[in-house]
Amino acid sequence: MGAASEREPSSAELMVDLIISLDGCASAEGWPGWWGLEGPEYLAWLEEEGHKDRTYLLGANTYRLMSGMSEEAAAGGPGFSEEEGASLTGLAAVPKVVFSSTLQGPLGWPNSKLVSRDAVEAVGEMKGKGSGPLSTLGSLSLCRSLLAAGLVDRFRLVVFPVITGRTGRERIYDGYPDVALEMVDSRTFDGRLQLLEYIPTILDGPPRSTSLPSA
Repeated sequence: MGAASEREPSSAELMVDLIISLDGCASAEGWPGWWGLEGPEYLAWLEEEGHKDRTYLLGANTYRLMSGMSEEAAAGGPGFSEEEGASLTGLAAVPKVVFSSTLQGPLGWPNSKLVSRDAVEAVGEMKGKGSGPLSTLGSLSLCRSLLAAGLVDRFRLVVFPVITGRTGRERIYDGYPDVALEMVDSRTFDGRLQLLEYIPTILDGPPRSTSLPSA
């Protein structure tokens, strides 16, 4: 069961949403999707999350990767489990904003809008207009920029119980500022995956006392 959140999401909330190994990598060479550790509770939660009214934010590299995988899964291509295929195919139906100065519109992946100007400025305007809940999709450099700019309201991780010391790729936290995290939710899926949800506060440096400031 998840802990009750003390702060309800606002209509313009921005959430960084990532899956990681215990040592902070988003993927690992030679490992299957979800490190092969997805289970029925986690997959049911993913399906529930997919039905929520969110706009997903992503960069060009993630767009190229995910749109190609979504199209391949929809065509019944090999290499995906049934659960992976369903998750990838479902992404075509959700609204997406793609930040890129190199891609050319119109974008072929359904429900994708191309924005060629600065992502931090554009997302700030989206939040200011109350454009509804926003969530990142992969896009580690975009997540880093949005967090450093103070635009992220929630920081959510699902931690998979593996250490990918030799094979790990896409290290999540490289280049991050110092960040204080106030936990507002946690949950365990299938007895092994840990969801952790925080409200982040950017710090100028290490705190002067042993207690971190409240958000």
